[in-house]
Amino acid sequence: MAERNPFTPAFGTVPPIMAGRDRLLAELHAALEQGVGDPNLSSILVGARGTGKTACLTRLCEDASDAGWVSASSSAIPGLLDDILQQAQRASAQLVKPKPQRQLTGLSVGPLGASWDMGDEERGNWRTRMSALLERLNARDVGLLITVDEVDASLSELITMAVVYQHFVRERRKVALLMAGLPSHVHALLNDKSVSFLRRAQRHPLGTIADADVRDALKRTVASGGKTIDEEALEICVEATGGFPYMLQLVGYRSWQSALGKAEVGKEDARAGMRAAQEDFKEHVLASTYRELSAVDLRFAKAMLPDKAESRLADIARRMGVTSRYASKYRGRLVAAGIVEELSRGVLRFAIPGFRKYLQEME
Repeated sequence: MAERNPFTPAFGTVPPIMAGRDRLLAELHAALEQGVGDPNLSSILVGARGTGKTACLTRLCEDASDAGWVSASSSAIPGLLDDILQQAQRASAQLVKPKPQRQLTGLSVGPLGASWDMGDEERGNWRTRMSALLERLNARDVGLLITVDEVDASLSELITMAVVYQHFVRERRKVALLMAGLPSHVHALLNDKSVSFLRRAQRHPLGTIADADVRDALKRTVASGGKTIDEEALEICVEATGGFPYMLQLVGYRSWQSALGKAEVGKEDARAGMRAAQEDFKEHVLASTYRELSAVDLRFAKAMLPDKAESRLADIARRMGVTSRYASKYRGRLVAAGIVEELSRGVLRFAIPGFRKYLQEME
């Protein structure tokens, strides 16, 4: 029988160990247990690519049933409203008996002589149809968790959904909304005047993971697959991960593949895994991040390259030939996008592992 690789770098797949996210997941799960009134029932996960936003959404949907909830998951794409309604109906089908969709209200002679009254779930707008479903769910003390990934403020259906959700909250429905997106996309959504109430939603930034949590997750995941990992190999993997959840899974997966047929993941396996993972990460994360930067964003980022690790805003502005005030605007953009992080006032460094090297290669 072929060895099963316990690492899960595939998009949206929930890893067996959610490194560094225990507190967040526990907090959101507690909100589902608490029910109506808990502020975390309206939450937004914010993070750069590879920080585990989708995996967190998926894990919470899996856990929701334990707290007496059903879930409807979608992404911010055209057809969002219909998809949420259909997913909610499907998830609740075993819990609530749907009302008759049509009721005979009159009968006369002839094949076209019957008149019908359409049920609540076939008539009315999205709010009316969702309300009908929520009433039946809530009557059984069952809540509905709605999750929306990849938020996009330009999608009118997302705005409609958020506005209607606000009404559900006011009506004290047992309903929760958990969204996730890139920092710049979340920022654009929160700036939309139609959904200004979302600014009061709980925002949970997903940043990098501490080395200790990465080390623990790697070791435990390897053990769950029936192998051990050499201490030197473990340190190679930890350093290569750079605190990124996606990179953790990539490095672990590639290192395990290199060690197929062996009882232990050795340092050579870790080095091979690191190299392969870096190529994957470059293609799936670094290249797409680079393409989304404006010309001035790139000028700012490249002005950080002469520094070995940390950069001072004053030095960046000098290299760009602009004022510190002007440079601050683009510092804010790159921090919001999760590309750089501010360690202290005016001191910055790249937040995405390997992005400095990628920029140097693109020069």
